[in-house]
Amino acid sequence: MRATLKRWWDGDLCWSWRHTPVAIVASVVLLLMLVGAFGAQWVAPHNPFDLASVELLDALLPPAWDSNGQGKYLLGTDSQGRDLYSAILYGTRVSLLIGLASVALSMLIGVVLGLISGYAGGRIDALIMRVADVQLSFPAILIALLIDGVARAVVPRDMHEMIAFPVLVGAIALAGWPQYARTVRGSTLVEKNREYVQAARVIGVPSLVIMFRHVLPNVTGPVLVLATVHLATAIITEATLSFLGVGVPPTAPSLGTLIRIGNDFLFSGEWWITIFPGAALVLLVLSVNLVGDWLRDALNPRLN
Repeated sequence: MRATLKRWWDGDLCWSWRHTPVAIVASVVLLLMLVGAFGAQWVAPHNPFDLASVELLDALLPPAWDSNGQGKYLLGTDSQGRDLYSAILYGTRVSLLIGLASVALSMLIGVVLGLISGYAGGRIDALIMRVADVQLSFPAILIALLIDGVARAVVPRDMHEMIAFPVLVGAIALAGWPQYARTVRGSTLVEKNREYVQAARVIGVPSLVIMFRHVLPNVTGPVLVLATVHLATAIITEATLSFLGVGVPPTAPSLGTLIRIGNDFLFSGEWWITIFPGAALVLLVLSVNLVGDWLRDALNPRLN
């Protein structure tokens, strides 16, 4: 076990990480935010969504270092008396869960379609790529808004909060699959002409087995890098939709919802309600982007 860990620590990827200060700082910040988000029930000093513990008399309190603030509310409170620091931790978890789920679904759709397109070729390839080209001509946020609006129009109003999470994940995922499909298709076009694929065809291995057992492992490198970068985009898209009021319900707000709520009080002097969730969103997206940039450079053989 120790030898395996030492070999992993001395590998090219870890060596690159240890010699990239920006990647180290971004990784530490991202790790702290992940621990705070997914361990919010233990890290957060209050449960901002427990109505029994919320005190309306403590509404709109400034941060603790302000003369009018209270020590038990580090970053102040919102209009309902909820601890803003605790709300940010819980909101970060919602944003991360939606981002991770939408990236996983988008990657699944894009990888499968990209494999089929690149390996089959012909009319199937042309059809899938033309659909991807048409979708790429529209902004991702517009596609997500369209899908979300159609879903809300079809489903009864009393079920909107129930379907908010899956609809949001599906909308972001369907807006991002063409990038994975195009990337996997390009790699598949190269891999399907390699000797090991030709040998598998000669001995009668089915095409589906060749695609998913032999070709897929050799095209996952660019996909993982793209997924890391796409995670930041998915979080931004979710925050934008929530800010516009078509995202997650107020009972389980994300960072975008917290920013939207605080925006109503920005010009009345309660700046902390929107500034701190906005800073958390910027820090989260920036750290994910920096880690993704490092991973892209580390896995690029031309730069090594």
